[in-house]
Amino acid sequence: MLDTLDVGYTYWWPEAGPFVGNCGDELSLVFTGVVKNLEAPTNEAGPLYIPQKGTIAIEEVFKIKDLGDSTYKNQRFFTTDCFYESGIGTGDTVLVVCYDYDGAYTIPGNGSLMKIDAFDAPAVASIRNYIDAEENPEKIKKDVGVWASYGHGRALQRIIECREETENTDQSISHDSK
Repeated sequence: MLDTLDVGYTYWWPEAGPFVGNCGDELSLVFTGVVKNLEAPTNEAGPLYIPQKGTIAIEEVFKIKDLGDSTYKNQRFFTTDCFYESGIGTGDTVLVVCYDYDGAYTIPGNGSLMKIDAFDAPAVASIRNYIDAEENPEKIKKDVGVWASYGHGRALQRIIECREETENTDQSISHDSK
């Protein structure tokens, strides 16, 4: 369907959620929405993972990374097959975080599908602040507890520490070169 963005699942990535990578990989597509339907889990992928496809009606988009022909183009729906064991059901309001891989959007696991109570939930405000700050984790340092409730507090702390170490190293280098 032309009004549906179908996003692949990079099931082999070791992390999922808004703060993957040692120092925080760039987010590619971030939005809120409502789960419209979930299919039954299948064994199509064999021993690799258990796919469960779902469709989300997109409510509001906060970040769109330009990926050429694969860029989000105001589609109304989003589908992916990483819902298995996510704890998310039809009718749930969600915050979704995607990355890119091989020139297309990807979702690295159900940790990137976060059930929220409302479209103005603390996690939504935090991710918007993070995006507005050009994904500087220090700007949402006070939100570690918010993200801990989704299982992403340590990941946020890790990328904050990486950012601080990088800044300290950069400052040492600039002082040493004077």
